[in-house]
Amino acid sequence: MHRVAIIGGGFGGLETAKRLAKAPVSIMLVDRWNYHLFQPLLYQVATGGLSAADIAIPLRFILRKQKNVQVWMAEVTDIDVERRMLIAPPRQIPYDTLVVAAGVSNGYFGNDHWSTAAPGLKSLEDAAEIRARTLYAFEMAEQEPDPELRRLWLNFVIIGAGPTGVELAGALGEITKDTLREDFRNIRTEEARIFVLDMAPRVLPSFPEDLSAAAEHSLIRLGVRPLLGVRVVEIGANGVRFERDGRQDSIGARTVLWAAGVQGSTLGRLLNRRAGAELDRMGRVLVEPDCSLPGHPEIFVIGDLACYRLAGGNTLPGVAPVAVQQGRYVARLIQARLQGATLKPFRYLNKGTLATIGRHHAVADFGRLRFHGPLAWFLWLFVHLLYLVSFQNRLLVAIQWAIQYFTFNRRARLIVPPPRHAPAAEPASSSKPSL
Repeated sequence: MHRVAIIGGGFGGLETAKRLAKAPVSIMLVDRWNYHLFQPLLYQVATGGLSAADIAIPLRFILRKQKNVQVWMAEVTDIDVERRMLIAPPRQIPYDTLVVAAGVSNGYFGNDHWSTAAPGLKSLEDAAEIRARTLYAFEMAEQEPDPELRRLWLNFVIIGAGPTGVELAGALGEITKDTLREDFRNIRTEEARIFVLDMAPRVLPSFPEDLSAAAEHSLIRLGVRPLLGVRVVEIGANGVRFERDGRQDSIGARTVLWAAGVQGSTLGRLLNRRAGAELDRMGRVLVEPDCSLPGHPEIFVIGDLACYRLAGGNTLPGVAPVAVQQGRYVARLIQARLQGATLKPFRYLNKGTLATIGRHHAVADFGRLRFHGPLAWFLWLFVHLLYLVSFQNRLLVAIQWAIQYFTFNRRARLIVPPPRHAPAAEPASSSKPSL
Protein backbone atom coordinates (compact mmCIF):
# COMPACT_ATOMS: atom_id res chain seq x y z
CA MET A 1 0.00 0.00 0.00
CA HIS A 2 1.24 3.50 -0.85
CA ARG A 3 2.73 5.12 2.26
CA VAL A 4 2.00 8.80 2.95
CA ALA A 5 3.83 10.60 5.74
CA ILE A 6 2.48 13.96 6.88
CA ILE A 7 4.49 16.27 9.14
CA GLY A 8 2.22 18.65 11.05
CA GLY A 9 -1.35 18.39 12.29
CA GLY A 10 -2.34 21.96 11.48
CA PHE A 11 -4.86 23.05 8.87
CA GLY A 12 -2.90 21.77 5.87
CA GLY A 13 -1.69 18.46 7.28
CA LEU A 14 -5.02 17.57 8.85
CA GLU A 15 -6.96 18.40 5.69
CA THR A 16 -4.62 16.21 3.62
CA ALA A 17 -5.11 13.26 5.97
CA LYS A 18 -8.90 13.63 6.07
CA ARG A 19 -9.19 13.91 2.29
CA LEU A 20 -7.27 10.64 1.89
CA ALA A 21 -9.71 8.73 4.11
CA LYS A 22 -11.03 6.59 1.24
CA ALA A 23 -7.79 6.36 -0.73
CA PRO A 24 -5.75 3.09 -0.94
CA VAL A 25 -2.95 4.56 1.18
CA SER A 26 -1.55 4.18 4.69
CA ILE A 27 -0.98 7.49 6.45
CA MET A 28 1.39 8.38 9.26
CA LEU A 29 0.66 11.83 10.73
CA VAL A 30 3.62 13.08 12.79
CA ASP A 31 3.40 16.07 15.10
CA ARG A 32 5.37 17.21 18.12
CA TRP A 33 2.05 17.93 19.89
CA ASN A 34 -0.97 15.65 20.21
CA TYR A 35 -3.52 18.29 19.18
CA HIS A 36 -4.74 20.40 16.30
CA LEU A 37 -4.56 24.09 17.20
CA PHE A 38 -7.00 26.65 15.82
CA GLN A 39 -4.48 29.47 15.56
CA PRO A 40 -6.85 32.27 14.43
CA LEU A 41 -8.34 32.32 17.94
CA LEU A 42 -5.03 32.01 19.76
CA TYR A 43 -5.11 35.70 20.65
CA GLN A 44 -8.33 35.08 22.62
CA VAL A 45 -6.50 32.55 24.80
CA ALA A 46 -3.73 35.13 25.24
CA THR A 47 -6.25 37.72 26.44
CA GLY A 48 -8.35 35.46 28.67
CA GLY A 49 -11.42 35.19 26.47
CA LEU A 50 -11.05 31.44 25.83
CA SER A 51 -9.17 28.57 27.43
CA ALA A 52 -6.68 26.35 25.63
CA ALA A 53 -9.10 23.42 25.41
CA ASP A 54 -11.61 25.59 23.55
CA ILE A 55 -9.38 25.91 20.49
CA ALA A 56 -7.19 22.77 20.66
CA ILE A 57 -8.59 19.33 19.75
CA PRO A 58 -6.67 16.04 20.15
CA LEU A 59 -5.60 14.70 16.76
CA ARG A 60 -6.49 11.14 17.74
CA PHE A 61 -10.04 12.25 18.54
CA ILE A 62 -10.44 13.98 15.17
CA LEU A 63 -9.11 10.98 13.23
CA ARG A 64 -10.43 8.21 15.47
CA LYS A 65 -12.79 6.81 12.79
CA GLN A 66 -10.30 7.00 9.93
CA LYS A 67 -8.75 3.52 9.81
CA ASN A 68 -5.95 4.24 7.33
CA VAL A 69 -4.20 6.84 9.50
CA GLN A 70 -1.89 6.58 12.50
CA VAL A 71 -0.89 9.51 14.71
CA TRP A 72 2.70 9.58 15.94
CA MET A 73 3.60 12.17 18.58
CA ALA A 74 7.26 12.86 17.85
CA GLU A 75 9.60 15.50 16.48
CA VAL A 76 11.17 14.96 13.07
CA THR A 77 14.90 15.57 13.41
CA ASP A 78 16.03 14.52 9.94
CA ILE A 79 14.78 13.49 6.51
CA ASP A 80 16.63 10.86 4.49
CA VAL A 81 15.53 11.91 1.01
CA GLU A 82 17.42 9.12 -0.78
CA ARG A 83 15.93 6.32 1.34
CA ARG A 84 12.62 8.16 1.73
CA MET A 85 12.71 7.94 5.49
CA LEU A 86 11.72 10.31 8.30
CA ILE A 87 13.92 10.27 11.38
CA ALA A 88 11.60 10.84 14.36
CA PRO A 89 13.33 9.31 17.39
CA PRO A 90 12.96 6.66 18.54
CA ARG A 91 11.51 5.60 15.19
CA GLN A 92 12.25 5.82 11.48
CA ILE A 93 9.18 6.26 9.30
CA PRO A 94 9.33 5.17 5.64
CA TYR A 95 7.28 7.01 3.05
CA ASP A 96 6.46 6.99 -0.63
CA THR A 97 4.95 10.48 -0.53
CA LEU A 98 5.88 13.13 2.04
CA VAL A 99 3.72 16.15 2.91
CA VAL A 100 5.47 18.79 5.02
CA ALA A 101 3.02 21.13 6.74
CA ALA A 102 5.15 22.20 9.70
CA GLY A 103 4.15 25.88 9.78
CA VAL A 104 6.21 28.83 10.96
CA SER A 105 7.50 30.27 14.21
CA ASN A 106 8.06 33.79 15.51
CA GLY A 107 10.66 35.68 13.51
CA TYR A 108 12.63 38.61 14.95
CA PHE A 109 14.51 39.70 11.81
CA GLY A 110 17.85 38.48 13.11
CA ASN A 111 17.31 39.75 16.67
CA ASP A 112 16.39 36.47 18.31
CA HIS A 113 17.49 37.79 21.72
CA TRP A 114 14.36 39.99 21.66
CA SER A 115 12.21 36.90 22.17
CA THR A 116 12.84 36.97 25.92
CA ALA A 117 11.53 40.52 26.31
CA ALA A 118 8.81 40.34 23.63
CA PRO A 119 7.07 36.96 23.27
CA GLY A 120 5.23 36.24 20.03
CA LEU A 121 1.99 34.35 19.48
CA LYS A 122 2.29 31.06 17.60
CA SER A 123 1.55 28.37 20.19
CA LEU A 124 -0.49 27.65 23.31
CA GLU A 125 2.69 28.20 25.33
CA ASP A 126 3.06 31.66 23.76
CA ALA A 127 -0.58 32.46 24.55
CA ALA A 128 -0.18 31.40 28.18
CA GLU A 129 2.96 33.53 28.48
CA ILE A 130 1.30 36.63 27.00
CA ARG A 131 -1.77 36.21 29.21
CA ALA A 132 0.42 35.77 32.30
CA ARG A 133 2.55 38.85 31.51
CA THR A 134 -0.46 41.01 30.79
CA LEU A 135 -2.36 40.11 33.96
CA TYR A 136 0.86 40.18 36.01
CA ALA A 137 1.40 43.78 34.90
CA PHE A 138 -1.91 44.86 36.40
CA GLU A 139 -1.15 42.99 39.63
CA MET A 140 2.23 44.72 39.95
CA ALA A 141 0.73 48.12 39.11
CA GLU A 142 -1.81 47.61 41.92
CA GLN A 143 1.05 47.16 44.42
CA GLU A 144 3.41 49.85 43.10
CA PRO A 145 3.33 53.12 45.16
CA ASP A 146 5.61 55.06 42.81
CA PRO A 147 3.48 56.70 40.03
CA GLU A 148 6.34 56.61 37.52
CA LEU A 149 7.03 52.91 37.99
CA ARG A 150 3.31 52.20 38.05
CA ARG A 151 3.05 53.82 34.65
CA LEU A 152 5.63 51.36 33.29
CA TRP A 153 3.41 48.49 34.37
CA LEU A 154 0.35 50.09 32.76
CA ASN A 155 2.05 50.69 29.41
CA PHE A 156 1.67 47.93 26.82
CA VAL A 157 3.56 47.87 23.52
CA ILE A 158 2.60 45.60 20.62
CA ILE A 159 5.08 45.45 17.74
CA GLY A 160 3.29 44.69 14.49
CA ALA A 161 0.08 46.17 13.09
CA GLY A 162 -1.06 43.19 11.03
CA PRO A 163 -4.13 41.12 11.97
CA THR A 164 -2.47 39.52 15.02
CA GLY A 165 -1.23 42.83 16.40
CA VAL A 166 -4.52 44.60 15.78
CA GLU A 167 -6.59 41.81 17.34
CA LEU A 168 -4.32 41.71 20.39
CA ALA A 169 -4.49 45.47 20.78
CA GLY A 170 -8.28 45.54 20.46
CA ALA A 171 -8.69 42.78 23.05
CA LEU A 172 -6.33 44.56 25.46
CA GLY A 173 -8.32 47.76 24.97
CA GLU A 174 -11.51 45.95 25.94
CA ILE A 175 -9.82 44.39 28.98
CA THR A 176 -8.65 47.74 30.31
CA LYS A 177 -11.92 49.58 29.67
CA ASP A 178 -14.47 46.89 30.56
CA THR A 179 -13.28 43.56 31.95
CA LEU A 180 -10.94 44.78 34.71
CA ARG A 181 -12.45 48.18 35.39
CA GLU A 182 -13.89 47.30 38.83
CA ASP A 183 -11.37 44.63 39.88
CA PHE A 184 -8.65 46.83 41.39
CA ARG A 185 -8.58 49.41 44.19
CA ASN A 186 -5.35 51.35 43.69
CA ILE A 187 -5.28 51.72 39.91
CA ARG A 188 -7.69 52.70 37.17
CA THR A 189 -7.17 50.10 34.44
CA GLU A 190 -8.77 52.35 31.82
CA GLU A 191 -5.76 54.65 32.22
CA ALA A 192 -3.50 51.97 30.76
CA ARG A 193 -1.82 52.99 27.50
CA ILE A 194 -1.57 50.58 24.58
CA PHE A 195 0.80 51.30 21.69
CA VAL A 196 0.99 49.51 18.34
CA LEU A 197 4.24 50.02 16.39
CA ASP A 198 4.89 49.11 12.78
CA MET A 199 7.12 50.10 9.88
CA ALA A 200 4.10 50.17 7.58
CA PRO A 201 2.35 53.50 6.99
CA ARG A 202 -1.02 52.11 8.17
CA VAL A 203 -2.50 49.33 10.26
CA LEU A 204 -3.62 46.15 8.48
CA PRO A 205 -1.44 47.03 5.44
CA SER A 206 -2.69 43.97 3.51
CA PHE A 207 -6.24 45.38 3.55
CA PRO A 208 -7.55 48.21 1.34
CA GLU A 209 -6.85 51.72 2.62
CA ASP A 210 -10.45 52.48 3.61
CA LEU A 211 -10.65 49.39 5.79
CA SER A 212 -7.25 50.17 7.32
CA ALA A 213 -8.52 53.64 8.21
CA ALA A 214 -11.66 52.17 9.77
CA ALA A 215 -9.58 49.70 11.79
CA GLU A 216 -7.30 52.46 13.03
CA HIS A 217 -10.31 54.56 14.07
CA SER A 218 -11.71 51.58 16.02
CA LEU A 219 -8.38 51.07 17.77
CA ILE A 220 -8.22 54.72 18.81
CA ARG A 221 -11.74 54.48 20.24
CA LEU A 222 -10.50 51.63 22.43
CA GLY A 223 -7.61 53.76 23.70
CA VAL A 224 -4.96 52.21 21.46
CA ARG A 225 -2.36 54.53 19.95
CA PRO A 226 -0.88 53.38 16.61
CA LEU A 227 2.67 54.57 15.91
CA LEU A 228 3.30 53.89 12.23
CA GLY A 229 6.28 54.27 9.94
CA VAL A 230 8.66 53.48 12.79
CA ARG A 231 11.50 50.95 13.00
CA VAL A 232 12.17 49.23 16.30
CA VAL A 233 15.89 49.22 17.10
CA GLU A 234 15.95 47.87 20.65
CA ILE A 235 13.67 45.91 22.98
CA GLY A 236 14.47 45.55 26.67
CA ALA A 237 12.84 44.67 29.96
CA ASN A 238 11.69 48.26 30.39
CA GLY A 239 10.40 49.15 26.94
CA VAL A 240 11.36 49.73 23.33
CA ARG A 241 13.47 52.17 21.39
CA PHE A 242 12.44 53.04 17.85
CA GLU A 243 13.47 55.24 14.98
CA ARG A 244 11.31 57.51 12.84
CA ASP A 245 12.45 60.03 10.24
CA GLY A 246 16.06 59.59 11.35
CA ARG A 247 15.31 60.38 15.00
CA GLN A 248 15.13 57.94 17.88
CA ASP A 249 12.54 57.83 20.64
CA SER A 250 11.48 55.32 23.27
CA ILE A 251 8.45 54.06 25.18
CA GLY A 252 8.84 52.79 28.71
CA ALA A 253 6.82 49.61 29.28
CA ARG A 254 7.16 46.39 31.23
CA THR A 255 4.98 44.45 28.78
CA VAL A 256 6.09 44.20 25.14
CA LEU A 257 4.43 41.76 22.73
CA TRP A 258 5.66 40.67 19.30
CA ALA A 259 3.38 40.37 16.26
CA ALA A 260 5.68 41.65 13.53
CA GLY A 261 7.21 38.69 11.75
CA VAL A 262 7.53 34.95 11.27
CA GLN A 263 10.18 32.54 10.09
CA GLY A 264 9.89 29.11 8.55
CA SER A 265 10.07 25.94 10.61
CA THR A 266 13.49 24.34 11.05
CA LEU A 267 12.22 21.68 8.63
CA GLY A 268 12.57 24.26 5.87
CA ARG A 269 16.30 24.48 6.50
CA LEU A 270 16.41 20.70 6.73
CA LEU A 271 14.83 20.40 3.27
CA ASN A 272 17.33 22.95 2.03
CA ARG A 273 20.23 20.76 3.15
CA ARG A 274 18.78 17.36 2.27
CA ALA A 275 16.82 18.09 -0.91
CA GLY A 276 18.30 21.35 -2.19
CA ALA A 277 15.08 23.28 -1.54
CA GLU A 278 15.32 27.02 -2.11
CA LEU A 279 14.22 29.26 0.77
CA ASP A 280 12.94 32.82 0.76
CA ARG A 281 14.20 35.46 3.20
CA MET A 282 11.75 34.23 5.87
CA GLY A 283 12.91 30.64 5.59
CA ARG A 284 9.85 29.42 3.70
CA VAL A 285 10.28 26.75 1.03
CA LEU A 286 9.76 27.74 -2.61
CA VAL A 287 7.50 25.17 -4.26
CA GLU A 288 6.38 24.21 -7.75
CA PRO A 289 2.88 25.06 -9.07
CA ASP A 290 1.69 21.66 -7.77
CA CYS A 291 3.12 22.39 -4.26
CA SER A 292 5.97 19.89 -4.72
CA LEU A 293 9.70 20.46 -4.32
CA PRO A 294 11.68 21.09 -7.51
CA GLY A 295 13.33 17.81 -8.44
CA HIS A 296 11.40 15.88 -5.81
CA PRO A 297 7.82 15.30 -6.95
CA GLU A 298 7.28 12.92 -4.03
CA ILE A 299 7.73 15.76 -1.48
CA PHE A 300 5.06 18.42 -0.99
CA VAL A 301 5.28 21.53 1.19
CA ILE A 302 2.02 23.26 2.05
CA GLY A 303 0.62 25.85 4.43
CA ASP A 304 2.60 28.61 6.08
CA LEU A 305 5.94 26.91 5.41
CA ALA A 306 5.37 27.01 1.64
CA CYS A 307 6.30 30.03 -0.44
CA TYR A 308 3.88 29.69 -3.35
CA ARG A 309 4.56 32.32 -6.00
CA LEU A 310 1.76 33.65 -8.18
CA ALA A 311 2.09 34.78 -11.78
CA GLY A 312 2.66 38.43 -10.83
CA GLY A 313 5.47 37.61 -8.39
CA ASN A 314 3.36 37.89 -5.25
CA THR A 315 3.09 34.99 -2.82
CA LEU A 316 0.08 33.45 -1.12
CA PRO A 317 -0.53 34.70 2.45
CA GLY A 318 0.03 32.50 5.47
CA VAL A 319 -3.61 32.05 6.42
CA ALA A 320 -5.73 29.01 7.23
CA PRO A 321 -7.78 28.94 3.98
CA VAL A 322 -4.58 28.66 1.92
CA ALA A 323 -3.38 25.68 3.98
CA VAL A 324 -6.78 23.98 3.81
CA GLN A 325 -7.06 24.37 0.04
CA GLN A 326 -3.48 23.19 -0.51
CA GLY A 327 -4.09 20.14 1.69
CA ARG A 328 -7.22 19.33 -0.29
CA TYR A 329 -5.35 19.73 -3.59
CA VAL A 330 -2.38 17.57 -2.56
CA ALA A 331 -4.71 14.79 -1.42
CA ARG A 332 -6.44 14.84 -4.81
CA LEU A 333 -3.07 14.87 -6.59
CA ILE A 334 -1.81 11.86 -4.62
CA GLN A 335 -4.92 9.89 -5.59
CA ALA A 336 -4.61 11.00 -9.21
CA ARG A 337 -0.99 9.83 -9.38
CA LEU A 338 -1.95 6.43 -7.99
CA GLN A 339 -4.30 6.13 -10.97
CA GLY A 340 -1.63 7.24 -13.45
CA ALA A 341 -3.16 10.68 -13.90
CA THR A 342 -2.19 14.20 -12.91
CA LEU A 343 -3.89 17.52 -12.10
CA LYS A 344 -3.63 21.11 -13.20
CA PRO A 345 -1.48 23.36 -10.98
CA PHE A 346 -2.89 24.45 -7.65
CA ARG A 347 -5.08 27.51 -7.77
CA TYR A 348 -6.10 29.39 -4.65
CA LEU A 349 -9.68 30.61 -4.40
CA ASN A 350 -9.68 33.73 -2.23
CA LYS A 351 -12.97 33.77 -0.36
CA GLY A 352 -12.20 37.01 1.45
CA THR A 353 -10.35 38.26 4.50
CA LEU A 354 -11.62 39.28 7.93
CA ALA A 355 -10.04 40.91 10.96
CA THR A 356 -11.63 41.95 14.23
CA ILE A 357 -10.72 44.92 16.41
CA GLY A 358 -13.11 44.33 19.28
CA ARG A 359 -16.80 44.25 20.11
CA HIS A 360 -18.89 45.29 17.10
CA HIS A 361 -15.74 46.32 15.22
CA ALA A 362 -14.27 44.28 12.37
CA VAL A 363 -13.29 44.71 8.73
CA ALA A 364 -14.22 42.46 5.81
CA ASP A 365 -12.56 42.41 2.39
CA PHE A 366 -14.25 40.34 -0.33
CA GLY A 367 -12.69 42.05 -3.30
CA ARG A 368 -15.25 44.43 -4.71
CA LEU A 369 -17.37 44.04 -1.58
CA ARG A 370 -15.78 45.74 1.42
CA PHE A 371 -17.39 46.79 4.67
CA HIS A 372 -16.71 47.25 8.38
CA GLY A 373 -18.59 47.57 11.64
CA PRO A 374 -21.11 45.29 13.42
CA LEU A 375 -22.02 43.28 10.30
CA ALA A 376 -18.36 42.44 9.65
CA TRP A 377 -17.95 41.55 13.32
CA PHE A 378 -20.88 39.10 13.34
CA LEU A 379 -19.61 37.59 10.10
CA TRP A 380 -16.17 37.17 11.70
CA LEU A 381 -17.78 35.31 14.62
CA PHE A 382 -19.73 33.01 12.30
CA VAL A 383 -16.79 32.17 10.03
CA HIS A 384 -14.47 31.34 12.93
CA LEU A 385 -17.05 29.11 14.53
CA LEU A 386 -17.51 27.37 11.19
CA TYR A 387 -13.78 26.68 10.79
CA LEU A 388 -13.42 25.01 14.20
CA VAL A 389 -12.90 21.29 13.56
CA SER A 390 -15.05 19.83 16.35
CA PHE A 391 -18.77 20.48 16.92
CA GLN A 392 -18.12 20.32 20.66
CA ASN A 393 -15.57 23.12 20.39
CA ARG A 394 -17.94 25.19 18.27
CA LEU A 395 -20.58 24.85 20.96
CA LEU A 396 -18.17 25.66 23.79
CA VAL A 397 -16.75 28.72 22.02
CA ALA A 398 -20.24 29.98 21.11
CA ILE A 399 -21.32 29.70 24.76
CA GLN A 400 -18.17 31.46 25.99
CA TRP A 401 -18.65 34.28 23.49
CA ALA A 402 -22.30 34.68 24.50
CA ILE A 403 -21.37 34.91 28.19
CA GLN A 404 -18.59 37.35 27.41
CA TYR A 405 -20.89 39.47 25.24
CA PHE A 406 -23.50 39.98 27.97
CA THR A 407 -21.21 40.13 31.02
CA PHE A 408 -18.03 41.70 29.58
CA ASN A 409 -16.20 39.04 31.60
CA ARG A 410 -13.27 36.97 30.34
CA ARG A 411 -13.30 33.79 32.36
CA ALA A 412 -9.81 32.49 31.60
CA ARG A 413 -7.91 35.29 33.38
CA LEU A 414 -5.53 32.94 35.15
CA ILE A 415 -1.81 33.54 35.62
CA VAL A 416 -0.90 29.88 35.01
CA PRO A 417 1.97 29.31 34.69
CA PRO A 418 3.64 32.48 36.03
CA PRO A 419 5.36 34.58 33.35
CA ARG A 420 8.86 33.60 32.29
CA HIS A 421 11.53 36.29 32.49
CA ALA A 422 9.04 38.71 34.02
CA PRO A 423 10.73 41.97 35.14
CA ALA A 424 10.83 42.26 38.89
CA ALA A 425 8.92 45.03 40.64
CA GLU A 426 11.39 47.75 41.62
CA PRO A 427 11.28 49.65 44.91
CA ALA A 428 9.72 53.08 44.92
CA SER A 429 13.07 54.71 45.57
CA SER A 430 14.54 53.38 42.32
CA SER A 431 15.51 55.86 39.66
CA LYS A 432 13.84 55.80 36.28
CA PRO A 433 14.86 52.51 34.63
CA SER A 434 16.59 52.64 31.27
CA LEU A 435 16.25 50.38 28.31
